Amino acid sequence: MIETVSRNFFMKLANNQPLNKAARKWGLNFGASKVVAGATIDSAIETVRSLNNDGIQATLDHLGEFVYTREEAASATDYCVRTLKAIAEADVKSGLSIKLTQLGLDIDPNFCLANTKKILDTAKAAGRFVRIDMEDSGHCQATIDMLKDLRRTYDNVGTVIQAYLMRSLNDVKGLKGVPLRIVKGAYKESPDIAYQDKKDIDANYLKMVKTHLLNGSYTAIATHDHRIIADVKTFIQEHQIPRDRFEFQMLYGMRRPLWHELVKEGYKMRIYVPFGNDWFGYYMRRLAERPQNVSFAFRGLFSK
Repeated sequence: MIETVSRNFFMKLANNQPLNKAARKWGLNFGASKVVAGATIDSAIETVRSLNNDGIQATLDHLGEFVYTREEAASATDYCVRTLKAIAEADVKSGLSIKLTQLGLDIDPNFCLANTKKILDTAKAAGRFVRIDMEDSGHCQATIDMLKDLRRTYDNVGTVIQAYLMRSLNDVKGLKGVPLRIVKGAYKESPDIAYQDKKDIDANYLKMVKTHLLNGSYTAIATHDHRIIADVKTFIQEHQIPRDRFEFQMLYGMRRPLWHELVKEGYKMRIYVPFGNDWFGYYMRRLAERPQNVSFAFRGLFSK
């Protein structure tokens, strides 16, 4: 009960537009620097370089929410292009994650599509992969539709599928051959469309991962749950799935010892590295996902 109240509280904060706007002026605060790799491209690149030195690859994500104007979306697009060019210039092992709403999906889908193609063209020239992040359920179908459209021209793009949505296993089956990042999900959704119990989410997560692997499709297994990781390892061994067909992924700042353990075992490891001054919504969702992360906030608050 307490955990549910805590989750609901932080999810409400994540969606609070005035607080998100104010947080851009605060700087990384309340412990957010533990899970957000600075405010600038340069700081993000240095973080990636450090990860690379430890045998770990990365995906950079320039944080941003509540984009309502063409000017904001165009600015976000240009920033993504600059980030890709910086990745290439620094010659670090990293791709890029993007959000379609940040690129204007809610303004005009065609405008968003053009912005996304601009990013993908830059990524293709730099030999980099772009992951379209999955947002709330209201944007799920539009995201998948745009991905399928883009895949007709670009092979350097994939997306994320969330295990707590009841539709997701069918989505995975319909995206055979597309590189997918499988996650549990971080938005508050209705019981009508989303599993609410952790056991149900975990079960669906494993079904999705195993389905995509058996389909011969590249699979990013994004979880911090050591029990799920152990289950996937056993499945991979039993079905003799080659290690170049999958990778493990985790979030920056979370379960660092486990990153290094997987690397030592010879698995490909990638860390999702968010950066930027629009950090508040992302950080609140991390607190909502894992109540133990709340200690980050309190340590950050009282260390000021």
